[in-house]
Amino acid sequence: MGQQTGRLSRMEFSSALVQRAKEGDDAAVDAVLRGLEPIMRGYFTRRIGHRTEIDDLVQNSLIRVHRSISDLNNVSRLQAFAMKGALYELQDFYRGRYSARELLHEILEPFGPVTEPDRPEDRLDLDRALSSLTPLARRIIELRQLGFKYTEIAAEVDSSEAAVKMQVKRAFEKLRNLLGVLLLLLSQAW
Repeated sequence: MGQQTGRLSRMEFSSALVQRAKEGDDAAVDAVLRGLEPIMRGYFTRRIGHRTEIDDLVQNSLIRVHRSISDLNNVSRLQAFAMKGALYELQDFYRGRYSARELLHEILEPFGPVTEPDRPEDRLDLDRALSSLTPLARRIIELRQLGFKYTEIAAEVDSSEAAVKMQVKRAFEKLRNLLGVLLLLLSQAW
């Protein structure tokens, strides 16, 4: 099944095997992913060295392949298809995706649970601000507040992790702007 050429590992996958994997054959998918794993591990190691994040990069790349193998148009291009996903994971790594930013929920926990506003008018302002968000953005913010990680939220709303993070960023910017305006109006009214 495999052949190694030059510096880069190159695994030859039979078209029949890839076609079966594309059609959902679990054994074929498993064989394809097992064959891709050492290639991806080598790819990431050559780029970032021996780091603990390699396992996460490989796993996430293989998940990308597993989720999207049915979209592969040309079964002879499996490795290029897989390595494109690996490249996206590497770009996310360089952007800081694999850092401690995912620990946002744990960092905020010591401040205590969110409480309801004491005054009804404060609740209306918060409701009004939240209602300005799209239903998807509200759902993502709710899940984030409940402590779900970005990867879990992405799976829940059937989106990519990067898209979820962008939704959170945009939603908080919008809420910050709206609540800032409301606070300014309230301070002028007093």
